Amino acid sequence: MIRVHPEPWATMVAHAEATFPNECCGAMLGTADGDDKTVTFALPLENAYTGGQEDRYEIRPEDLLRVEREARQRGLDVIGIFHSHPDCDAYFSKTDLENSCPWYSFIVLSIQKGKFHHANSWLPNAEQTKAEQEPLEY
Repeated sequence: MIRVHPEPWATMVAHAEATFPNECCGAMLGTADGDDKTVTFALPLENAYTGGQEDRYEIRPEDLLRVEREARQRGLDVIGIFHSHPDCDAYFSKTDLENSCPWYSFIVLSIQKGKFHHANSWLPNAEQTKAEQEPLEY
C-alpha cells in the first residue's frame, strides 16, 4: 500500500497538468514500513528525454543523486517515481517497465485533456519482466 499525503499529491497533479501534453516526472519522498509506504514530499523533475516527450520521460542521473541527497537531508526515503500519461490510461508501459528500478514504487497519473483523470501505482519485479499494481491511496 502506498499513501500520498494531500500536499505532495497536489504537487504531483499540478506538475502533470502543467506539462501536458508532455509527460512529467518526479520523485516521491517519505517513509516505508515494510510494504506500507507514505509519501510526504513530492519533488517535480525536468523530463530530460530528448525525443517526443508526449509518450516518454527520462530522469538524469544527477537529478536522482540530488533526490537522494534531498531525502537524506529531510530524514526521508526515496519511495519512488511518478510520471504522467497524457490522454492515456495510468498503466505501466513496456518502456516504463524496461526503465524501472525494482526497489521503487511507480505512480502513473492519467491526464485527460489537460486535467487529472485517475492514477495507479506499480511495483516492478527484480527482473523487470512484469509489474504488479500496488494499492494506492491519495
